Amino acid sequence: MFTKLKAYLDSIKARDPAPRSRWEVLLYPGVLALGLHRVAHWLFNAKLFFLARFVNHFSRLLTAIDIHPGAKIGKNFFIDHGFTVIGETAEIGDNVTIYQCVTLGGTNPTNGLGGKRHPTLCDNVIVGSGAQVIGPITVGDRARIGANAIVLDDVPEGATMVGLKARSTLLPAEEWIKEFIPYGTPLSMQCEDEEGNAVDCVEKLESELIAMKAEIAALKAATAPPQGNAQDNARDPVADPVQGALDLGKKSGTSD
Repeated sequence: MFTKLKAYLDSIKARDPAPRSRWEVLLYPGVLALGLHRVAHWLFNAKLFFLARFVNHFSRLLTAIDIHPGAKIGKNFFIDHGFTVIGETAEIGDNVTIYQCVTLGGTNPTNGLGGKRHPTLCDNVIVGSGAQVIGPITVGDRARIGANAIVLDDVPEGATMVGLKARSTLLPAEEWIKEFIPYGTPLSMQCEDEEGNAVDCVEKLESELIAMKAEIAALKAATAPPQGNAQDNARDPVADPVQGALDLGKKSGTSD
């Protein structure tokens, strides 16, 4: 038992550089919430639903994390900070990391029946802060859900999902994931061009900026006044409309 607890605490230290010791990790709200959930889940499986709910409510009061007693959670699960909601039929694999303010929410079947309503997170998934993963979908192994993403469809293995509604950044996990990516959001991303080819987002923005600067320079050159001496420009009604009007007035007075 103590060997498993030690391994669990070490797995959290490997993902979070803040704690100085295992004793400090024991005070993490996510660790306390998971420990109480193990008790609540055992009571739930024993059909002691009221007691399971009581433990669930006590855990939520203590940690600000709401894990339904029916949720199935694997080993080395880590909730960093808290304010997370996990629904009844959610299933979470091994070595999953969830950051603050995440919801693993469910749908309400139109037929009124229960069943699978919440997501399934496979092994080594990371869910960033504020993400909402909704419905009976599956998030594949090693997938990453970026901060504030809203995920409503199945996520392929190794994909990184960002945005509202979440889309894949097309980043192959095996190329850039070494061990752990905090908050599930990589520092560089790829997107698609008009033909659907994968391109680097920063490179695309830089090329568009260069093209815009060139267009602005061309427009300035097209609208610039003609080069000449100051006297000619002063008499040019296009270059100087006021002086041009005065000159035309003088000519009209002379001709009269």
